[in-house]
Amino acid sequence: MLLSLSWLREFVPYEGTAQELGDRLTMLGLELEEIVRPYDAIAPIVVGHVVECVDHPESDHLHICKVDAGQGELLDIVCGAPNVAAGQKVPVALVGTTMPGGLVIKKAKLRGAPSCGMICSERELGLTEDHSGIMVLPDSAVPGARLVDTLELDREVLDISITPNRADCLSVLGLARETALAFNLPLTIPELPLSEDGPARDLPPVEISDPELCNLYAGRVITGIKIAPSPMRIRHRLHAVGVRPISNIVDVTNYILFECGQPLHSFDLDKLKGGRIIVSPAAQGEKFVTLDGQERTLDARDLCIRDAERAVGLAGVMGGLNTEIDENSSNVFLESAVFRPGTIRKTSRRLGLSSEASYRFERGIDHKRAIWSLDRACAMMVAAAGGKVCPGYTLAEPRPFVPVQIEFRPARANALLGVELSPAFDEKVLSGMGCAITKTSDDSWQVTQPSWRPDLTREADLIEEVGRVHGLDTIAPELPAFLQDLDRAGEPMSTFQFWSRLRHWGAGLGLNEAVNYSFVGHKDLDLLGLPAEGRISIMNPLSAEQDALRTVLAPGLLHDLRNNLAQGAAGVRLFELANTFTAAPSDDPHATGATETGMLGVLLYGQRHDSAWPHAEADMDYSDLKGIVEHLLHFLNLAAPVCRLDESHPYLLPCVRLSVDGTGVGVMGRVRPEMADSFHARKDVWLAELDLGVLRRLHDAAQVRFRSLPVFPPVRRDITVAAPLGVTVGAILDQIMAQKQPLLEGAVLVDSFSPEGSDERNLTFRLTFRHAERTLKDAEVDKVREKVAQSLVQTLGVRI
Repeated sequence: MLLSLSWLREFVPYEGTAQELGDRLTMLGLELEEIVRPYDAIAPIVVGHVVECVDHPESDHLHICKVDAGQGELLDIVCGAPNVAAGQKVPVALVGTTMPGGLVIKKAKLRGAPSCGMICSERELGLTEDHSGIMVLPDSAVPGARLVDTLELDREVLDISITPNRADCLSVLGLARETALAFNLPLTIPELPLSEDGPARDLPPVEISDPELCNLYAGRVITGIKIAPSPMRIRHRLHAVGVRPISNIVDVTNYILFECGQPLHSFDLDKLKGGRIIVSPAAQGEKFVTLDGQERTLDARDLCIRDAERAVGLAGVMGGLNTEIDENSSNVFLESAVFRPGTIRKTSRRLGLSSEASYRFERGIDHKRAIWSLDRACAMMVAAAGGKVCPGYTLAEPRPFVPVQIEFRPARANALLGVELSPAFDEKVLSGMGCAITKTSDDSWQVTQPSWRPDLTREADLIEEVGRVHGLDTIAPELPAFLQDLDRAGEPMSTFQFWSRLRHWGAGLGLNEAVNYSFVGHKDLDLLGLPAEGRISIMNPLSAEQDALRTVLAPGLLHDLRNNLAQGAAGVRLFELANTFTAAPSDDPHATGATETGMLGVLLYGQRHDSAWPHAEADMDYSDLKGIVEHLLHFLNLAAPVCRLDESHPYLLPCVRLSVDGTGVGVMGRVRPEMADSFHARKDVWLAELDLGVLRRLHDAAQVRFRSLPVFPPVRRDITVAAPLGVTVGAILDQIMAQKQPLLEGAVLVDSFSPEGSDERNLTFRLTFRHAERTLKDAEVDKVREKVAQSLVQTLGVRI
């Protein structure tokens, strides 16, 4: 939204700078993008008085003028404009001035006559495209004065970014309300009295076929107008906010749109057929030519304005070429309406046709200002184009505006915001926004929504407004006190707490958490070989790549992998906690349409360590994934998993199914290389998906027992065995612990070496010995170590 500072000051007596205003609006949630100074390029242009104008003796179209530009002496300026004449006040570019197009004015001779400056047209000044002659200023202009001051041009324009919920701020009036509230200033709306002195005539009746699509439609008739350029002030103001002036009638509708936020449309009354207006949906496949000359193909979702025979306007978006105001128009039917925002938005997007009007209708406009804006526009049109306004207006209002009544509790506002605000401050803010307040008690107020704030529907909305004006940036970032009832100390943790624990576990393990959309593409699920049964399609997807709810976490994690690889990541370690969705059985009377299952996904790819570590080139493999899964189960106080190979999994090969205490908890394995290649993976991708619901049940059922920490130090001994390739590490560890030596506390594999060409491998295990009541001696440790070694030799046939 482009806001002219001088235009704003017609509504509020703001005396500060544009930057100060922008900073304050930004803190109110209306972000300042930039400050534009549209007329800085013509700031050096001054007013000149043409004292004398004679024909150039050597030319049939040039004129030699003597111009008083406030320099103390008359300037000789040669001008070729056909309308230059003595006595005129004109804009003059003095020698040394740089014009908007880059031309530098210099002293020159034109066919022998000296010229010390240039008399400018509107196009040369960048004001309009009019180059038919020089720009003639009002007689009240003072020679030597700056042109921008004489014309009172809008020197500073603020580009304000408006959030979608604040449609009321898409006008000067709306931003004036915000300014008045922010700086405690009075708001005054300049009056434009309307005189209905035109001839009495029958006004076109209005018929609305569907009240859901159009809540209000009103119109007035103006007769005897004369189409011409708008007054200079209107043209220059529209130019300052980026709108091209067209004619007095059209410019007034644009002026009111920016000033009040109410889109209007003017029809040539003589081109309307049948003497009536119908607001109804288009016929499927109907053709319609809009004002831009393009033929549009409509469908039944588009809302049209019709006369008795045809469509004459695309409601809320653009008028039709068949009722356009042109230079021959003399009678105008001016409409003001309130359309359903969703209908206008869908039409605008489907046709790729966006306008200032549709931009506002899409977000919702002020229902109660529709007729007021209509009257204001008629008064301006009569002043700009002559003519007379016929008495009365035609109106159809099937759905009058009914404001929402909202309960507001000052104590609740303080609790939600975390600051102590006085009731007087709350009342000042809400009344300053235009709300009507009825105090049913000191603790509860009844607040009536203003017509220009359709976004205020709940108490939380009012609390947000109070906090916004107070200054959200001034609220200290302190967490409120949370009082835990000791009576609930023994209750199981909530799902949120359980998931939070897992998030801390993943982050502490060095994994990065991924947060993905719940939506994936059917083609992603097809690529992974997942069945079509049980999928839930999205009726109105954001894109073709997000047209289904995910049934597994793999698609999102694989897309994350592709994005990280595109950024040059050498190693990727991700985890995600999220729900998957499958269609609920149709015979389930309690089904809601979808079954949600909480899942934990882990994805590993590429380098095991960062480049600063030794052997950084080593890549992660199955052992890394298995270690993470076992670490998770240990973290949840569960037993080590039982692994079973599954060769039928659709996208993991090899795939290992995991179970704990006979209950399946998930799968892990390598993504099939041909599928991983689709996500730009050039190395093995390791993936695990675990059912959080099952893990939670097992976790809650687990019995946690405590034992005293050891007091005496451990003694560790290494033992290296040469084992045939068929002997697994697990078998050796099981045999070591199966001896149940009282001093042996544990054993772990610390090294593995496979000599080239040998059918054996050397495995080094570290044995830990400890006594609960005394420090061990070397002799007794060595004795137990020897027993373990002999047992391995005799049972497994290994060599020590």
